Parts: sequence; C-alpha cells; structure tokens
Amino acid sequence: MDSFDIGQIKIYSSLIKVIKKLLKLITPTFCLILKGIVTVSLLLVDKMDASYIILGLLILISAYLIYSYNRLISMRNMVDIAYSNIDTLLQKRFDLVPNLVSTVKGYMTHERELLETVTRARSDWMNASTIHENAGADNVAAQALKSIFAVAENYPALKANENFLLLQEELVGIENKIAYARQRYNRTVLDLNNEVQQFPTNLIAQLFRFQTREFFEVESEQAREVPLVNYGEE
Repeated sequence: MDSFDIGQIKIYSSLIKVIKKLLKLITPTFCLILKGIVTVSLLLVDKMDASYIILGLLILISAYLIYSYNRLISMRNMVDIAYSNIDTLLQKRFDLVPNLVSTVKGYMTHERELLETVTRARSDWMNASTIHENAGADNVAAQALKSIFAVAENYPALKANENFLLLQEELVGIENKIAYARQRYNRTVLDLNNEVQQFPTNLIAQLFRFQTREFFEVESEQAREVPLVNYGEE
C-alpha cells in the first residue's frame, strides 16, 4: 500500500486528538483499552490507507456505544434494585400498622383521627401505582407514627405495654433502614439521570429510549425522626 502524504497524516493526527479528548469522558479502565488501540494505530499510520482509518474510527465508536449502553443498563438496574429495597421495607412497616393500631386504640381513646390517618396511609400505599404516590403515603405514615409515639408519652399504661414497646422499637429500626434505602435510591437516580442528560451519553440514551427517573421525595429527615418512648417511670 502507498504511504500517507503529509496532509493525510495531519488529518489523522487531528482525529486522534479529538478521540483522546473523548476518552477523558470514559472510565480509566476503558480509557486504557481505547488508548492502546489509538497507540497501535499511530504506529501503523504510515502503512494504512484511508479505509483503515475509517474502519478504526468505526471500531472506536462501536466500542464506545457498547460500553455506554451497558453502563446505562447497569445504572437502570441499580435504580430498580434500590427502589425494590424501599418497597420491601415499606411493606414491613405497613404490615405492623394493624397490630400497632390494635394495641394502642384501647388506650388512645381521644386520638381516633390519628389512628385513622396511619390506617389510611397504609391503604394509600397498597393502592399506589407511582413513586410520587408511594412517597406521599410514606410521608403521611411517618408523620402519623411520629405523632402516635409522641402522644404515647401521655399514657403511662401504654408505655408499660410490652407489645407496644416491641412494635415501637421495630418500627423505629425500620424507619432508619427506610431512610438509608431512600438515600441510596436517590443517589442511583441522580447518577442515571446525569448519564441520560449529559453529552455525549444523552445521544445514546435517546437512541435506546432511556428515561430519567423520579426521585423519592420526602419531608425533611429531622421532621420524620420518630421519638423514642421513655421507658423509665415519670
């Protein structure tokens, strides 16, 4: 094959510079692989014709497409797993609600509306079909449980009820796990949304119809903190 003339070499060198800039957007391990391909291409530049340059570029573009697509798939799966963890914990919490209501209703004779609120939140969660509806039921339930445990301070007999104390301890533990799972989910959503919206992966996301995901919006963490019942005597 004929060697490149000076003009062809300059064009090829410019293309290599552009490719190297794109490589900075990719993870280090993948960069090493592609940089190796680029280095070999440079060493063989005087032995290649234009068809090989085009072929090399097509290989690089194809490799980047495959990598980006798989990365988006992985991120989307992580979001689904994180949301599934939240749903599992919410299921555990709401499964305890009927038992909690049954335990406290004999003591909290003046808080019927509060007990109805937490029961209604459970029903809303069971009928929820979107993340927004799930988050809304979660917020209502968290606030209602917080109020129930706060009001329990006014009922010494309830505070001495062993079943109530066990339920309260378990619910507080679940609430802490929900908070962690929610934060993890929102982080994975942020990572996915950034990939879907930022150039150049947004082009691939549009091509394969990847969508941004909704955050699990909640009240402030301080407002959701569940107070512990004072186990000591007043």
